[in-house]
Amino acid sequence: MMKTFKLTRKNMADLLLSLNGTTNRTPLMVLQDAWNTIHTNEKPGEAIITTDMPPILQKIINPTKREIGFSLKEIVSLGNQIEFTNFPQSTVQNWVKRDVKELIGSPQLGKKYTIEQAAMLFIVEDLKATLDFESIRKILTLVFNNIEDRTDDIVNPTDLYAAYSSVFDKIHHHTLPTMKSSATGSVNELIDQFIKEECKGLLPSFEGVKEENLNIVLNVLIVSVLTVQSAFYQASTKKYVKAALILKKIN
Repeated sequence: MMKTFKLTRKNMADLLLSLNGTTNRTPLMVLQDAWNTIHTNEKPGEAIITTDMPPILQKIINPTKREIGFSLKEIVSLGNQIEFTNFPQSTVQNWVKRDVKELIGSPQLGKKYTIEQAAMLFIVEDLKATLDFESIRKILTLVFNNIEDRTDDIVNPTDLYAAYSSVFDKIHHHTLPTMKSSATGSVNELIDQFIKEECKGLLPSFEGVKEENLNIVLNVLIVSVLTVQSAFYQASTKKYVKAALILKKIN
C-alpha cells in the first residue's frame, strides 16, 4: 500500500524557506525530517525514498530551474499536503481573480507564481477559517504593501507564514511546559497566553522592522495563529461527526 503523509505548517514553511534559499537545508532534507517525525520506526534515509510521492513534491525535490515557480494547480496540490487544510482549485481561482486579487497579483515568473505568492495563498487559506475576505484584505495590507515589490513589505509573506506556523507547531506537536506547570487558569487561557508570549518572542527575528510597526506585526501574528487554531478545531469537529455517522450505519 502506498504510504502518504501530511506536512505540518512548519514543515511547509521550512520547505518554502529552503526553496527561496533562506536556509541551508534542501527540500529533500525538510521532507525527510517530516517523514521521520511521523514514522519513527523507519530507518533514516530510506522511508521517503521508497515512498510514492505526489508529483508536486517530486518537482520540488528535483527542480529543473534555479528559480522555482508554481502554477495555480501546483499551489493547490502543495497546499493540500498541509494538515487541517481544504484547498479546492476552483476556490483558489476565485481568490486570485476576485477575492484577494490585490494581495496576490498576477503570476510574476512568466505564467508561474513565486514562492512568496504561494505563501500568501496559504496565509489566506488559514485566515479564512474565521475572517471574511474584507477583513483578510485589511489585516494583510497592514504588513504587505506593493504586490509587485516584496522589498517594501513590513515582513515577507514566507517569513510571516513560517513565524506563525512555528507557534502552532509548538501547540500541537510538542509538550507545552507552561500548560503543564501552571495550576491556575483554564486551558484556553493558558493557550492564549502561550500564543501571545511566543509571538512576542518572534519579533526580534524580523530584521529591519521599525519600532512603530512591531505591534502591527505582533497582532497579525496572533490573529494568524488563532485562526489556524480555529481551523484545527473545525477539522476535528468534522472528523468526529464523520465517525459518529459511520458508527450509526454500522449499528
